[in-house]
Amino acid sequence: MYRSLVVALLALGAATPALADQLVDNVEGVRIDEKGRIDRFEAMLIDDDGRVQQIFHRGDKRPARVQYRIDGKGQVLMPGLIDAHLHVMGLGLAALTLDLSDTNSLEEAVAKIAAFAKDNPQRPWILGRGWNQEKWGLGRFPTAADLDKVVSDRPVWLERVDGHAGWANSLAMKAANIQPGVANPPGGRIERVGKSLIPSGVFVDAASALVEKAVPPPRPADRDSALMAAQKILHRFGITAAADMGSTIEDWQAFRRAGDEGRLTLRIMAYAAGPEAMTLIGGSGPTPWLYDDKLRLNGVKLYLDGALGSRGAWLKKPYADDPGNTGLQFMKPAEFRNVLVRASLGNFQIAVHAIGDAADAEALNAIGEVADSFTGDRRWRIEHAQIVDPADLAKFGQHGIVASMQPVHQTSDRLMAEARLGQARLTGAYAWKSIEATGATLAFGSDAPVESPDPFAGLAAAFTRTDAAGQPFGGWRPEERVSREDALAGFTSRAAFAGFAEGRFGRLVPGERADFILVDRDPLLASATELRATKVLQTWVGGQRVHKAQ
Repeated sequence: MYRSLVVALLALGAATPALADQLVDNVEGVRIDEKGRIDRFEAMLIDDDGRVQQIFHRGDKRPARVQYRIDGKGQVLMPGLIDAHLHVMGLGLAALTLDLSDTNSLEEAVAKIAAFAKDNPQRPWILGRGWNQEKWGLGRFPTAADLDKVVSDRPVWLERVDGHAGWANSLAMKAANIQPGVANPPGGRIERVGKSLIPSGVFVDAASALVEKAVPPPRPADRDSALMAAQKILHRFGITAAADMGSTIEDWQAFRRAGDEGRLTLRIMAYAAGPEAMTLIGGSGPTPWLYDDKLRLNGVKLYLDGALGSRGAWLKKPYADDPGNTGLQFMKPAEFRNVLVRASLGNFQIAVHAIGDAADAEALNAIGEVADSFTGDRRWRIEHAQIVDPADLAKFGQHGIVASMQPVHQTSDRLMAEARLGQARLTGAYAWKSIEATGATLAFGSDAPVESPDPFAGLAAAFTRTDAAGQPFGGWRPEERVSREDALAGFTSRAAFAGFAEGRFGRLVPGERADFILVDRDPLLASATELRATKVLQTWVGGQRVHKAQ
């Protein structure tokens, strides 16, 4: 698996000569220009270092001599898309294990689990992800008993679609020595059988670690295979760069191995999985850009709460559908501020996971308290910012905050958010336009593998607030739509800015890396339905082709 993926990627790269100037001509080009505006062009000259050398508009004279002239055949050329928030290794490992994201009922899920176990008798554990009890309409969490019926010969551990809960069978709990009466850990919750103290098989947020400690970790070779798989998936969707949220030291070493061996084709802006990983990877500060701007440790990812789907998002008031439950607070105020200061002293960029309105308020208030103690351009990041108290919205415009949000979460979560919060608390929910209006930088991503990494689905959702079926008609809370141009910037220039990569890639201006894609339709003219059907014909990174559609 690993070797075949490497060979395939190397073959794609070898299809285009390296270290030679190239003129990509006869295209319908769309880019973000030096002033941040949409610019249309017809040709682009790439120098022998893989950077944009010159942009040609209608009537501009082309260079008389170039080493390679590429006929774009009238196809649309646009900047390579940048995902401002995903999980590279999670996406790759998901591609190599059991994927339940396409299941629509518990019955369908357990049938798929049974078939996977039968087809993989050599695997000591059955591992996977993607289940969603809300999508199933189950009305409850699944249980160990549901799994025991189909897999009773080895442990099973399956992550929820959002990564904030895990589902274990009885053998997995036995392997982890989980006994009746085990206490909920700080920042976590163990679901119980009825009103007893017996674990039912679902472990939310920090409680997942109780089982994960017994799960065999991926080997270095597994991580190498996962990285190759993730790159292949992302390039197929036209993604040339991504912010990896939660890089472990093992992930970082896989990135480095790929870079050392010339196999790294995705640009990765890494955020360490907590303060310990931050120090292990970066030492006293962020790393330099490595491998021709393909890898850098920017900062650290911190968690303030869980997710809405598992009722782990930290809310100011109890859940409308679970009175008495306000979610999970992962860090106490003093601890959180201590980490902010510690990381900032090393010039690490802070990226804070905050979904509920209490978590967002805590992130905004803490940043406000410590920001004035540090000079320079910090670009404090708040990841997700899904539910914000309207009273806190204006704070996004202070201290140069970046709101890193995922448009597809709104379309996936709409009905669940209404049930979890009630109509009265939806004013600040997925409030892209309101947050942008404060002056905050709005960067867009997918949170893959929680959602599909398809950026065209994200672009369509951003300017329509509707899902793939066009629902709800007119858009959900349509006042929070952003323009097509802002949506494109969110997945290109602003996503680069969010990761301190401006001037390196993201806009197709002279001097930046020639990361671009050829697609079969104009993203600024296509309807939402047409945009979702966009086919990426070719993907190029640094002037070299890394994907070509069959």
